[in-house]
Parts: sequence; C-alpha cells; structure tokens
Amino acid sequence: MSHRILKAADHRRMPWKNGRGETVEIAVHPAGAGLADFGWRVSMAGVTEDGDFSIFPQIDRTLAVLTGAGIALQVQGQPAQRLTPESAPLAFPADVPTSARLLAGPITDLNVMTRRGAFTHRLARLTQAAEGAPGWRLLLATAPVVLDFAGGTVALDQLDALFCEGPEAALPVGPAPDVWLIEIARA
Repeated sequence: MSHRILKAADHRRMPWKNGRGETVEIAVHPAGAGLADFGWRVSMAGVTEDGDFSIFPQIDRTLAVLTGAGIALQVQGQPAQRLTPESAPLAFPADVPTSARLLAGPITDLNVMTRRGAFTHRLARLTQAAEGAPGWRLLLATAPVVLDFAGGTVALDQLDALFCEGPEAALPVGPAPDVWLIEIARA
C-alpha cells in the first residue's frame, strides 16, 4: 500500500475566506492551491460564533461536526438541519448563502469541498463500506488509533490523516469508529 501520514502538527493554518475564523487545511489538490483554485480540499475549522459561511463558486461541500454540541445549518432553499457529532454529514452547494447557529458553544467541523464537474467526494464514518475505487482516500483519526491493513498496521494520533492516492488506496480491515473516511474521485 502506498500512503503517507499527514501529521496534525503539519496541517496548514489559514484565515477563513470571510476572515471571521481560522481553518486547518489537511489536504488540497493540486498541492499548494489557494482558496480560489483548488480542485478539492479537506479542512477543519473551529466555529466559535453564529454566522454566515463563505461562498465558494462552483464548489460542492460536505460538513460534519467533530466536537461540540453541534450547529443548526441553514442552506438557502432547504429546511434548517441540525448537525451534531452523532449525525450524518450534510452535503450542500457551497455557492449558495448558508449560515450556522451554534447549539451550545463552540464546535469543530470537518469540511470536504470539490470543484463541481471536475471532482466528486464522499464523507462518512469508517463504519460504512467503501464505494468504488477513488483517486484519493484520506482517513482522519479523531482519537489515537491503529489501523490494520492486509499488508500491516498504521498508527495515527488524534487529527492525523492517512493519505492514499490511486488504485492502491486501501481500506483498513474492519470498522474504526474514531476515523472519518474521505473519498475523492474525478468526475
């Protein structure tokens, strides 16, 4: 299996597009791409106040809550959705007005964004089976974990990610409840 570990301490920190917070970029394609020209991007953000999301033209987004009580997310044209650490991630277009209201204090969220028409993505807990053969697969640990693969084991610390690219993007043997699975493919 060809892979590399993306250590939490090495994730790139940058201001939100709207300047109201900070995002922690786990991975981006192509490497070094900015907020205006990425093909796909995986990031986390600490949300400390209610407010509007940044608009990303031609981007599809999926959001999950990692820590905290949760948020009520209002995407234009849709009923408000409550997201908690226990709920399923929510997919929505990132180019329509969206706002969030904290349910009870700050949260940390996980964002996966792909350029519409060029890439697709899926975000799920690693309790679900993989679908197809993605071009890229990331496994994000929310707690320290040792993943068993057919060819050996990989240890991840909290918020480390295992990055696999190409057809060898293997999955661990068995579920891992403290791991989020991110799959990205060309459209």
